[in-house]
Amino acid sequence: MSVAGVRALGPLLAASIWACAAVNPPPQAPGGATTVGLRPAPSLMRPAANLPAERRPDFHAGQALARQPWVKAPTATDARDGLGPVYNARACLQCHVNGGRGPMPAGDGPLPFTAVVRLSRPDGQPDATYGAQLQTRSVALRHQLDGALTPVDADPPPEARVEVQWATRDFTYPDGRRVTLRAPRLAVDALGYGPLQADTRASLRTAPPLHGMGLLALVPQAALEALADPDDGDGDGVSGRLSAVPDVEAGGQAPGRFGWKASQPTVRQQVAAALVEDMGIANPIFPRQPCTDRQPRCRAAPHGGGEDGLEISAPLLALLVEFANNLAVPARRKAKDARVRAGQALFAEVGCAACHHPRFVTGPSATDPHLAGQVIWPYTDLL
Repeated sequence: MSVAGVRALGPLLAASIWACAAVNPPPQAPGGATTVGLRPAPSLMRPAANLPAERRPDFHAGQALARQPWVKAPTATDARDGLGPVYNARACLQCHVNGGRGPMPAGDGPLPFTAVVRLSRPDGQPDATYGAQLQTRSVALRHQLDGALTPVDADPPPEARVEVQWATRDFTYPDGRRVTLRAPRLAVDALGYGPLQADTRASLRTAPPLHGMGLLALVPQAALEALADPDDGDGDGVSGRLSAVPDVEAGGQAPGRFGWKASQPTVRQQVAAALVEDMGIANPIFPRQPCTDRQPRCRAAPHGGGEDGLEISAPLLALLVEFANNLAVPARRKAKDARVRAGQALFAEVGCAACHHPRFVTGPSATDPHLAGQVIWPYTDLL
């Protein structure tokens, strides 16, 4: 069948799958055979239940690597130096706390480690001076001290200081119930390398949870094409679009799946992008530091790379990918709770599944057969 034919079946496919979901509620195992139980305690840091025994040592080695902080170069710890020179966090799990979503502060305050500020312009290009992301920390000793933003000698300053401020408003539901809503506002100052471009816009992003990424990587592309409806052909007011993003290793464009706006095509590229953008770690996919050509002090800072210019080797990158690819989905909680059942009914009634697609079956995989053929309930369309 042609892509056009698959897309034409999209509304029917989505409706039929959700109808089945409404009649047959999601199972206790939303990750299929990869699902792990909730005892002794719920966790987002366990390996997939069916991960082969011979692959578990690499999973745990990747987990240890994700926990450990990177340090400024040069040091005797040459396997873990190369932080920055500008960065947002020192370790993967400093953002993705315990493998889960990064929490936001309850009140106003500095941008936490668990969030970043992305930059873009109307033409889709990054800011000419600061790139696609603000790095709010620097390896310069003075910048490790709270509030010290003036550079010392040739030390590279952080790109900016960002405060998160919360705006609140009251909202009244049709039944008269009132709640207070809040929305973040960003205050950006102390720009270290000059002004932002006039049309640059800033967007706050919290670190997403990591579990189930390997399963999402195996959702067949045809299933996503069937859900895409860029021109709202079914008239439901929802226009999901497949994103086309650069696939650095394969070359050309590929559908995006990972990141808050489907900005990366593979788990491997997502991990590599986080290394360079969040921690300043040059790697086999992104070998250049996060400094732009307009940041000479940043570009002149000591580099932690070896002769190949990389600050993390291909084998160590592979361990991080193995960890991210095989984090298990936990079992469903409170499946018999009356409020949970009521919420499930409302979810179906108001049409949430138009975007938060309940169910997929993962495709085949030569490298990860334990993730293939799994019935999963991720509640996303990956669009």
